[in-house]
Amino acid sequence: MVCFADLNIIHIDDRQRLRAIIKTAAHLGYSTVAINHVVDLQQKGQETTNPISVSELFPSPPIVQGKSKQIKILTRLTLIASDVSHYNQLRTAHPHTMAYDIIAVEPKTEKLFHVACMTLDVDLICIQGTAKLPFRITRPPVNGAIARGIYFELTYFPAVNDLTLRRYTISNGISLIQVCKGKNVIVSSATEQTLGLRGPYDIANFGLLFGLCEEDAKAAISTNCRAALLHGETRKTALGVIYTTRKAVATEEKDDEMPRSKKAKTENS
Repeated sequence: MVCFADLNIIHIDDRQRLRAIIKTAAHLGYSTVAINHVVDLQQKGQETTNPISVSELFPSPPIVQGKSKQIKILTRLTLIASDVSHYNQLRTAHPHTMAYDIIAVEPKTEKLFHVACMTLDVDLICIQGTAKLPFRITRPPVNGAIARGIYFELTYFPAVNDLTLRRYTISNGISLIQVCKGKNVIVSSATEQTLGLRGPYDIANFGLLFGLCEEDAKAAISTNCRAALLHGETRKTALGVIYTTRKAVATEEKDDEMPRSKKAKTENS
């Protein structure tokens, strides 16, 4: 059975409203959600802190609709960066970032996008939907991010009620999909209210507007989300899997390595 995920439920101070959003997500059939703590490094007074305590928020998480298990609640940190120095803050905030299950960045310039794709140790790169993308998405950094196991996030909440934001969201999404060909893409809500959530199959259909095929659109809210979470687990533990293969040695090479006396004896026989 497919497990759906929404990895971007915006963290709000109103705990009652936050609980209501997560309960709605469980009712809609999402098996996993992530509470997203957003830090805009351009704004003064914002800093990286420890994540919300999930156990305090929900001593007993709600049951997922159609399943006999509780919804899985994770934590996420998203840093909005508009200057290269902001990425240095990401590195120095290491003790706090390690406490989060998912680390994401939203770059505001082409240079920052390139750095995020090629060097930053993050799980997600966010493509904004609240304004026209201020840079052109090119193939080299996107391919670099895909090779490193990083995923790109498109959000749909900005497109729910505002026609202008809907155009930005779809246009920016199409720009990404044309380059990445549907690989390593997830779709999340980025909502702060219950009415901003949509069911998984509605979002899969919405993914078609970005240019995703039906299979990739479904993966963007299921298997790709799972892969992004596994990337986060690997980042936190600094562990990986190494595959080894035995190299076949050519007959000529074996003959060359054979001692001369033994080789002569073999040839005479």
